[in-house]
Formats: sequence, structure tokens, C-alpha cells
Amino acid sequence: MNSANSVVVLDFETTGLSPTQGDRAIEIGAVKLQQGVIVDHFQQLINPGFRITHFIEQYTGITNAMLNEAPSSHIVMHDFADFMGDANLVAHNASFDQRFLDAELARIHRHYSGRFACSMLVARRIYPDASNHQLSTLVAHNRIEQQGDFHRALADAEMTALLWQHILDTLCQRWQCQAPSFAMMAALQKQPKANLERFFAKYADNQSS
Repeated sequence: MNSANSVVVLDFETTGLSPTQGDRAIEIGAVKLQQGVIVDHFQQLINPGFRITHFIEQYTGITNAMLNEAPSSHIVMHDFADFMGDANLVAHNASFDQRFLDAELARIHRHYSGRFACSMLVARRIYPDASNHQLSTLVAHNRIEQQGDFHRALADAEMTALLWQHILDTLCQRWQCQAPSFAMMAALQKQPKANLERFFAKYADNQSS
């Protein structure tokens, strides 16, 4: 399905910024949206095979003791690959999460066929008056009720899903975009801000033709 409101929204907590530098995922959280409604959840700590730093413990609230009891990436990522199936994917700052998803799946020789969209890139175009485009700022800017603690994977995935749905509602209200497709959202995140009116006018023409 290519509807923008039927997607898997995911978030990773990690040991650092770059899987190419040896960083690993330590938690994955995800929600499955169908027609804008959260219908399923996925959350699992992941043992990276080494001790994480005190900074990461403080930043995420995930401790080495918690990770010592967690399953390996091999187990978790097989389960997550089954969970996401062939759905399209959304994340906040998606390039970060996509790098870790690709790296962890490559270790178990699993792949996915869905495409990625970035709620942060779309929000930069839709909410240019926000003071910044971090997830917590956009949640407050749009008066979305916060659920859970930021920097835990499932809570961040849930809040990203609520933000994503709010973005889709904004498109319907401000630009009369009825039932935006995922392909449209993927194209929107690449549009120059000055081109938005022309972009939405072209989309409206395509819908009416």
C-alpha cells in the first residue's frame, strides 16, 4: 500500500553515531500505522556485545545491566524484519535510523523493500516557523500530547507517528491534499521551500485529472 498514513515508524537508540565506526543499535522501537491508527508496537533492547559508555547510559536511560540481559541483534533483527514486512518506513532524522537498520540487517542477511521518508525533512518545509526541528520541539510546537520519555526508542517512535499524522492533517487543511501518497511525501521532503505552492498545485492537478 502506498498511502502515507499506512507505514511503520521506527527509532533506534545506539552506542554512537556511525555503524561504519563500530557503533551498534541497543534498542529498537516501532509502531505500525494503518490508515493513521497505531495498530501494533515493537520494542526490544539489543545486547551490542560490549559495554556502552556512561554518556549513553545517561542519555538514553539504558544501562549496561539492562543490556546484559537483552537478546542479541541476530534475534531481534530477525523479529523486526518480520514485523515491518514490506511496509514503507518513517523516522525522524531518517538517514540516521536507515544507516543502523541497513547495518544491523546486513549482519543477518535480511533486506526490506519499503522506502524511507523523514518526518524531520518534511517538517522543515511544513513548519518553517518552529524554533528548530528536533522531535521534542516539533511536538511542543504543534501541541501534541507527549507520551513517554524522549530518547527511548518506542516513545520516540510513537511521538514520531503522532507528528507524522499531524503533518498529514496539516497538508489536508492547508493545501487540500486529500489522502497523500507515500511517494508524494518522499518527493515533498526534497522540495525547496520556495517551491511548495507549485508542488502542491501540481499534486492537486494530478489528483483531479
